[in-house]
Amino acid sequence: MDAGQVVQLDDLDAKLVELLAEEPRIGVLECSRRLQVARGTVQARLDKLVGRGVIGGFGPDVSPAAIGFSVTSFVTLEISQRHGHDPVTRHLAAIPEVLEAHTITGSSDLLCRIVARSNTDLQRVIDQIVAYEGIARASTIIALAEQIPYRTLPLVRSAVR
Repeated sequence: MDAGQVVQLDDLDAKLVELLAEEPRIGVLECSRRLQVARGTVQARLDKLVGRGVIGGFGPDVSPAAIGFSVTSFVTLEISQRHGHDPVTRHLAAIPEVLEAHTITGSSDLLCRIVARSNTDLQRVIDQIVAYEGIARASTIIALAEQIPYRTLPLVRSAVR
């Protein structure tokens, strides 16, 4: 899908996304029953939402803390301009504790969300990140508590209004 192309959601789309978010293992037939529309309508809407990139996947939502990675941190990176973003991104992608990385504006070039088993382990992860010669500087902020978890349902509801 073109990054500039916006998908217009209607009330049925929003209800379908909300139902799937609340019960990810629900089947198309049960969705159609609860939404009181034909099975074919639900399947067509689902195919459209997946095809247009609104729904990116149906995989499990894994909690890093539940599997032992209780420290969350945000790291900004300044990269050497002669190396560029791509080699640094490949380096970061090879580190399992780097959950996501975004190109940003401002004094830094990349913002990463990383996890670790402890503060000592966080130091190991940061050392692994900055070991790459294309990274000139890193600044780390440790998250103390999650106030609002990652969410998209309020956006979906808002998009319909």
